[in-house]
Amino acid sequence: MSRLRDNINSGPGALRDLMKNQFIDIPGVYGGISAIMAERAGFKAIYLSGSGVAGMMGLPDLSVTSLNEVADEARKITSITKLPLIVDCDTGFGEALNVVRTVRMMEDAGVAAIHLEDQELPKKCGHLNGKKVVPIDDFVLKLKAAIEARKNPDFTIIARTDSRSTDGLDGAIERSREYLKAGADVIFTEALENIDEFKEMRKKVKGLLLANMTEFGKSDLLSVEELKTIGYNMVIFPLTAFRGILKTTENIYKKLKDEGTQRDFINELMTRNDYYETIGYDEYEREDFSLSERLNRKD
Repeated sequence: MSRLRDNINSGPGALRDLMKNQFIDIPGVYGGISAIMAERAGFKAIYLSGSGVAGMMGLPDLSVTSLNEVADEARKITSITKLPLIVDCDTGFGEALNVVRTVRMMEDAGVAAIHLEDQELPKKCGHLNGKKVVPIDDFVLKLKAAIEARKNPDFTIIARTDSRSTDGLDGAIERSREYLKAGADVIFTEALENIDEFKEMRKKVKGLLLANMTEFGKSDLLSVEELKTIGYNMVIFPLTAFRGILKTTENIYKKLKDEGTQRDFINELMTRNDYYETIGYDEYEREDFSLSERLNRKD
């Protein structure tokens, strides 16, 4: 296989097929190379966190990144992997008119799905206190704008509600039902606190449900098998790999500064050969040679 010619992103249709046929476990990625590694690990879909995009830039998750910055990151990922990509689009980067542009830019970037949330601006991380949510009708307007704006009917619109923390579980259930009525394809209820709340959500909300298993937050860390048993349809692990790479980087820098050499921790590093194999270095070289031969023959 040539990655240059054959590694075409599968897009919205592939995600729709997955949603019909199986539970989907979805790791967060932090750039093209992590998307390649997720694909090689056997995952069928991937996720780009808004907090992760901000974090890669050294910024907090407080609506300080722009639509263009997030779309650019998404495009870099979809250009390098076959896996359908779900993107965190925060509040849609504005009101209903902004949501229309968000959907169109994400579709143009090759994204399979986005989620929009019902927080007020400036939004906060979903597992922090002090969040505020907009009125239900205001968010329904955004959802309807997103649905109307998509060109591909398979492009998935996920409605995230952060109202568990502000209105309790019953309020989150009410909003979830209203968002399904408005046409959302999937419901993402943020910061449910324990397994009983996940079960209650599943019992009272009849659409497709996405769980967020982010670390160090308000939710108990449920396994894929536990979520399957409850009846959820998909789960994201938004920052697991990113947190791992940050911790590793912190440790490597400290050792390098203290010891002045990498000799004593060389076994903790990916080898040159493994790195080249991961990114397909030899594939690109073969493609370069093959391309030159074909074009020269045409001359």
